[in-house]
Amino acid sequence: MLESAMGFLADADAAQMPAEALAECLRALERTDAVEAAARGQLLVAFDAKNGHLADGQRTCRTWLIHSLRITTGQTAEHKAVQALARDHRPLLEALREGHVITKSMALRLAKWLRSIPAQFREEAEEFLVTAAQAGADERMLARFTAEIRKRTAPPDPDDEPGKDLDRGLSLDTTFEGAGVIHGDLTPECASMVQAVLDALAAPEGADDIRTRPERYHDALREAMRRLLASDLLPKRAGQPVKALVHIYFAELCEMDPGSALQDKWIAEYRAQWAAHRAAASVGTGDGGAWLEGDAARAIACDAMIIPVVTGDIDASAVEELITLCVRYDHIRTQAAAEQDGPGSSQDGQPPADAPAAGTADAPGTAEVLAAGTADAPGTAEVLGTAEVLAMLEHQILGTVIRVVSGPGGIASFLRRNLLGKGLNGPSLPLDVGQTDDIPVHLRRLVALRDQTCQFPGGCDQPAAGCEPHHVLHRQDGGRTSLTNLKDYCWWHHHVVLHQMGWKLTVHPDGTSQARSPGGKIIRSHSPPFRPG
Repeated sequence: MLESAMGFLADADAAQMPAEALAECLRALERTDAVEAAARGQLLVAFDAKNGHLADGQRTCRTWLIHSLRITTGQTAEHKAVQALARDHRPLLEALREGHVITKSMALRLAKWLRSIPAQFREEAEEFLVTAAQAGADERMLARFTAEIRKRTAPPDPDDEPGKDLDRGLSLDTTFEGAGVIHGDLTPECASMVQAVLDALAAPEGADDIRTRPERYHDALREAMRRLLASDLLPKRAGQPVKALVHIYFAELCEMDPGSALQDKWIAEYRAQWAAHRAAASVGTGDGGAWLEGDAARAIACDAMIIPVVTGDIDASAVEELITLCVRYDHIRTQAAAEQDGPGSSQDGQPPADAPAAGTADAPGTAEVLAAGTADAPGTAEVLGTAEVLAMLEHQILGTVIRVVSGPGGIASFLRRNLLGKGLNGPSLPLDVGQTDDIPVHLRRLVALRDQTCQFPGGCDQPAAGCEPHHVLHRQDGGRTSLTNLKDYCWWHHHVVLHQMGWKLTVHPDGTSQARSPGGKIIRSHSPPFRPG
């Protein structure tokens, strides 16, 4: 009913309404907002008391709001403030319920001010302020009343430090493309120090400096942070010094190689390795042909049918996997197209005699059964449609292509070691250290760099710095200590949700994941990539 009523108002042609009607609608919306806050606050109090967030694998009501309702952290803070108001401020809650006594924003501000009043006088003061607001007192008058009540009720304390009881806090939120927004409540001491630093570094740089004062303050803050980072005065994080991760694109390495000289050198080295491979093949069963090169090869090619064979980085496991994936992808796509176009060319409507049966290993049908290994139940079968299977295979193919040119012997590593300077041209480190419980430091850093936050499918905003790598396929089940088998999870989701509460985690080949509660509820990280039908 609420959604229907609001939808009716949203669909109204506001441009055709007179100003008086618009004003009344806006007043009504403000009154409705106050009543909605009272209702939301009481619902949140009850929801939190029943630990409703645990049903979705979330640690707190706050994280449930963010990841289940998909709201911003700022809006979450307001919802939690409304919850605290409903729980601790009965007079303000009743005023909100009336709708016309006080607005939601003013009620939240009064709730914040009332925290400075001693607890034994707080409810009486709150009732007085609500009565004053009902009588028409504005924000300035209510602030004066609050300050006077606090002065009259607070016990004298000559040793009380200025600003000791004031709220303090600072938040830095990132927005589009990494831009930041800072919000804060600073104590007088902190504010004075920040002001002194900004004033010292924000002075105009001559008559040609056309920056505004806010722009100069921004540049001053950046300069202050730069000097602090360069001073080596920052404490170590988790027992380690501050680290810089240098990101280098493969295309940039190629551009740094004029005339492809280093690429030619790498190709020559692999030709030598390939020659060794050919020599070994020549004394084996082979494929019935003879290996020739140079003039002999050119002479025989004059009268021969030419079949070009192009070779690349010799990573047998990756190449074999790439071929298998591509064949599988083609079979699934071909079979799906055949099913859409109707029966094959046989007269009785059956597929041709030489066509493999749908659903076999060589020609999977539209319902492909994938073995999606989980941490607790590897090999769990999940039935997916053709579009989802093709999308997963595309991810696997792309990932395998990267493996072909990467690794200690790949061209990316070769170019980096020969083109970049000291500190960036060191030896390559393995991304798979095999059957071991010990996770090397470089793998931990790479997992954190890739995941950024806790990877619980329902969402979690715990940064990677506060998470720990977890073997997706458990070590006792044959899971390897590799980049592909490690994901970051916070302590709560790792030890409580997965191990104590018994949720089952599944990570699909395309990187998506899902968690299943003991009661059968499934939470997915996101749907498979969209494929136009």
